[in-house]
Amino acid sequence: MCGIAGLFDLHRSPREAEPAAAAERMADTMAHRGPDGFGTWGDANAGIGLAHRRLAIVDLSMTGAQPMHSADGRFVITYNGEVYNFEDLRAELVALGHGFRGTSDTEVMLASFVQWGVQEAVRRFVGMFAFAMFDRRERSLHLVRDRVGVKPLYWTIQDGTLLFGSELRALMAHPAFRRDVDRDALSAVVAYSYVPAPATVFRNVHKLPPGAILSVAAGGEPSIEHYWRIEEIAAKRGSTTLDHGEAVDALDALLRDSIRRRMVADVPVGAFLSGGIDSSIVTALMQAESNTPVRSFTVGFSDTAYDESAIARQVAQHLRTDHTEIRLDASDALDLVPKIPDWFDEPFADSSQLPTYLVAQATRRHVTVALSGDGGDELFAGYPKYAWLDQVWRAAGRLPRPLRALAGGALSHAPEAALRPLAAALLDAGRAERIGEKSRRLGLALSACDPDRASLALARVGLDRNIVTGASHGYRLTPLQGLSSHLPDLVSRMQVNDFVTYLPDDILTKVDRCTMAVSLEAREPLLDHRLIEFVWSLPRDVHQSGGQKGLLRAVLGRYVPQAWTDRPKRGFSVPLAEWLRGQLRGWASDLLAPSLVRAEGLLDPAAVDRVWQRHLKGTESNATGLWNILMIRAWSERWLK
Repeated sequence: MCGIAGLFDLHRSPREAEPAAAAERMADTMAHRGPDGFGTWGDANAGIGLAHRRLAIVDLSMTGAQPMHSADGRFVITYNGEVYNFEDLRAELVALGHGFRGTSDTEVMLASFVQWGVQEAVRRFVGMFAFAMFDRRERSLHLVRDRVGVKPLYWTIQDGTLLFGSELRALMAHPAFRRDVDRDALSAVVAYSYVPAPATVFRNVHKLPPGAILSVAAGGEPSIEHYWRIEEIAAKRGSTTLDHGEAVDALDALLRDSIRRRMVADVPVGAFLSGGIDSSIVTALMQAESNTPVRSFTVGFSDTAYDESAIARQVAQHLRTDHTEIRLDASDALDLVPKIPDWFDEPFADSSQLPTYLVAQATRRHVTVALSGDGGDELFAGYPKYAWLDQVWRAAGRLPRPLRALAGGALSHAPEAALRPLAAALLDAGRAERIGEKSRRLGLALSACDPDRASLALARVGLDRNIVTGASHGYRLTPLQGLSSHLPDLVSRMQVNDFVTYLPDDILTKVDRCTMAVSLEAREPLLDHRLIEFVWSLPRDVHQSGGQKGLLRAVLGRYVPQAWTDRPKRGFSVPLAEWLRGQLRGWASDLLAPSLVRAEGLLDPAAVDRVWQRHLKGTESNATGLWNILMIRAWSERWLK
């Protein structure tokens, strides 16, 4: 895991006198991503500069240092990530006559480009990666991102120079970069807690989409081609004819192979263990593949409503892992809040960023690599909203839309005071506190014209109001076109939409920034593309047999007591509403002061103050929406001053 940055002057007569030095200044902003070393390479005549910050994981010697040249000198690469099948590729390339100086996956990637070309080589890679590769013969640059979007890659063209980097801060370090805020992007943060790709918080600055290759030659225009799309994978549903038992056997084997490959490293490796289905199966299979106890890590919180450490401890004891449990209280998380904009150089407001950072920070004291269970909910339909909306729409969808809209409007505007007693009786404390937010989202969903738009209405976790001044709401999520023709069931379409948006732009962004902030490499074995393709090839009745995450639970039941596989899903959450009325009230009040909001000019001070005052008085809980606004304000104070 590393940080990459660079620039390519697209003018036919390059103007950058020292492109390597410029790239180095960009990469230096990401020292946290690569504390073990740095390197640069540039060619002023070609207008290209590449830089690399190294977190050494495989081949710790200088033969693994980057930027790295191919053996024939044609290709130069700066690369962030891991290719887990590099040993297989290396053996194949050796048989074809290639030689190697070291043992890194980077050298294997370069030989693959020589042998097969960029696109064909990338299709052979199993892993997570974002890299820039310069072809010295053709004077062309290729930017490549992995299939699912585990690793980030940003790019822009400013004054005829293409800038790229693992994080926006690298691009901001170049003097040509313009911090022109995209107000529609801010509006998306208010609604969804993140900026949907390919947009960023700045105009004309882009996220490279997952599964894509950007190519550009000197004097030309960039083009983007996709080498992998989840929509195309999902279209192959039912292409295999395995029954449930055969599918469980095949899934077990694929999971073990995925995890075995991700345990390869020349540094200590561990696992995040929350006690949930996803992290438990990753830890269980790691232990099954290891001759010694694997390291597992859990953060326990003093507030029992948000603490899963007892469940994780039980799993660890059964598996006999070398388990570390770190006890924290609210003050540990609260002390971090002002530092969040240092981790995220684009407004990002998924509040589970706090516990994610805390578990990463604690884990990094012991290991350099940690495997996680991220992606399991999207792949195996684990989110409760999937089955819930499917059931609701089967009933409500039969009603005329005007009647649904009337019911939805009533729910959206229902007084929270009337909802709270019922919520307190039926829900846990965290969910009951958010009953107002949930009723508003349900109201939006019921008012939608079709089930796909209803599912995206549920994604509006924040506020659906005119908070950002001058915004046109141009980044509202919309259903992917054509999905219903080959995916008639709503749950599958919701999964695909989450794979394209929520997974890379929220979940994987959060994990990357929080782990990289402490120089920890996170690996996601449940997002191996071979596993994804297998699961989507199964018939729908097999994929969804056994209920929520049925296939995954069946595999887990081979390694832990069956009763443990039926535990309900619990989120990685924090008591935001309580904090904003309590310990964080002063911090929030300072950021939301109408005079400061007005002077900044991005948000409507009156609208913000109304939301804040209603929350403080308890008449309308808007913890998630307020957190989204606060993260915009905190980001602005850090990055626009």
